[in-house]
Amino acid sequence: MARQVPARLSSDAEVRSLAASSLVKLFDSLYEGAVVIDQAGRITWINDKYKALIGWNGSEAIEGRAIEEVLPNSRLRQVVETGQADLLDVLTVGGRQMVVSRIPLHGEAGNVIGALGVILYDRLQALKPIVSKFQQMQSDLATVRKQLADGRQAKYRFSQFVGTSRLAAETKEQARRAADREGAVLLLGETGTGKELLAHAIHAASRRAEGPLVTINAAAIPEALLEAELFGVEPGAYTGAGTRSRSGKFQLADGGTLFLDEVGDMPLSLQAKLLRVLQEGEVEALGGNRLRPVNVRVIAATSRDLKAMMEAGSFRADLYYRLNVLPIRLPPLRERREDIAMLCETLLEQIAEQGGEASRTLAADGLARLGCHDWPGNVRELRNVLEQAVAQSDNRRLASADFPMLPETPATPEKLSVSLASSVESRVRPLREVAAAAERLEILRALEATGRVKLHAAKLLGISRAQLYEKLSSLGIVSGEADI
Repeated sequence: MARQVPARLSSDAEVRSLAASSLVKLFDSLYEGAVVIDQAGRITWINDKYKALIGWNGSEAIEGRAIEEVLPNSRLRQVVETGQADLLDVLTVGGRQMVVSRIPLHGEAGNVIGALGVILYDRLQALKPIVSKFQQMQSDLATVRKQLADGRQAKYRFSQFVGTSRLAAETKEQARRAADREGAVLLLGETGTGKELLAHAIHAASRRAEGPLVTINAAAIPEALLEAELFGVEPGAYTGAGTRSRSGKFQLADGGTLFLDEVGDMPLSLQAKLLRVLQEGEVEALGGNRLRPVNVRVIAATSRDLKAMMEAGSFRADLYYRLNVLPIRLPPLRERREDIAMLCETLLEQIAEQGGEASRTLAADGLARLGCHDWPGNVRELRNVLEQAVAQSDNRRLASADFPMLPETPATPEKLSVSLASSVESRVRPLREVAAAAERLEILRALEATGRVKLHAAKLLGISRAQLYEKLSSLGIVSGEADI
């Protein structure tokens, strides 16, 4: 029996050559066209199908030519230069549109040595249903992204923080300075003073305005869920956590601002984790073991006395100092009573617009009664009182009798003038502010007495109509419909 001679093992070079040959045959059979270029952008191989598509007569060699000589619109050279694949594109060849794919070819050292281009399909018309569906999906995705982005953008600007008093002007100036910086902001003030409005305005005026604005209220979320809401949660972290990871508010606010409302209500157990995120710029999801970097500016707000809480041990001192980089105190309404008239005009216009009806105005005694109230709920309470009055009264001008929800007070114009001239603490104020408040009151009374006719109001006040217009503008008074 003849002895069998074992087959000779192929060398690595031969194996690579056979593999390349097999791939060439595969490309030749699978695709409508295929071409390979080297690192210099010269064609090293092109199959007959591609030659036929471009109308090459075969009399001249095509190999060795620059790819742009044969295919003027080819982007294969860019694939070689960037090393990035272009997996799906439409190329026009000889007036026909074709779906193509471009792939970089790498050498043994990992460097790019050329590129392969193949025609996946040369009848684009037949692909229209697929392309149409893909475009619809892209459109739907873009719509959803826009809705999400719109929901995470600032709703308010500084112009919506209404008031011309010294305290209102100082508060807005502090907030504008904070918007120009990157440090943490701490908004301190009673409920209803406009902390959320100011947080939105700071974000809108900051360098992060194009980024998301994400809001979370620490007092409104149960302690057991607050950590997951802030930092995210991994599958199985707790019962009911689900099988998919969920991003927390810090991750959603990446590149933008996180408004952390009522931070004084955050439990001590979470304060340490919040401090770590602020210091390190990294978030670890609940039930996870991986740190994720985040770039978030925090604007915190509270109606509580954090210093007293810190001394009592219910708020971490290190967290307080980390948040208290740019503190802003929002004054209660009782300390800026001179802004009440302007606030009422603005709020009544908003209420009318939302209700689709004509705007109401205030009679002098109605304004006087509002000016004598201490407003423990601040601007939020003022809006609620005005909404009740509008809903319960048919009067175009709301008088004192239209505010039965307020406690009875001797609401005389004289008392309003005194209340406008001083705060609850009876602090001394500059004379120009007192004079401006008194002027505002008398102008409002004159307009009320003359049915908003400016010519008659000016005569009562002993000034010209032009002077009245100037004072209406400087004092920020919206005078009403009449303009005679």
